[in-house]
Amino acid sequence: MITFFVNGKERQVDVSPDTPLLWVLREKLGLTGSKYGCGEGLCGACTVHIDGTPQRSCITLVGDVKGKKVVTIEGISENDPVKKAWLAQEVSQCGYCQPGQIMSAVALLKKKPQPTDSDIDAAMSGNLCRCGTYGRIRRAIHSAAGKGATP
Repeated sequence: MITFFVNGKERQVDVSPDTPLLWVLREKLGLTGSKYGCGEGLCGACTVHIDGTPQRSCITLVGDVKGKKVVTIEGISENDPVKKAWLAQEVSQCGYCQPGQIMSAVALLKKKPQPTDSDIDAAMSGNLCRCGTYGRIRRAIHSAAGKGATP
């Protein structure tokens, strides 16, 4: 039995410790917001926070999060400035990558409340968007940071 915290609640799962965290979240806990993209930790669709740090859940083993705090997109409040900015800037097109994008943006703003374009580019570089909404993503992050949308 592996015990860890998900979105503030203690959870126990009876799975092999080498099971990817993403599958535990989706299949065992019913938290389907984190998406399977590449399975190699390269696209960012599966990004969650583990003890406050954004990590790829597709390459993180559930045994490695024993006793740790995991936050998924479902654990981010609908009133979070990033989620509000995402809607206001109409970031999503297909939406598949957006949970991972939002998780990375939330982590960035906790670390750097007033990020520069370079900070945003560096923090978001590992999150791929097939629809190419990178300009809107940057504007949403600036908006959430209180700078307002930049053109």
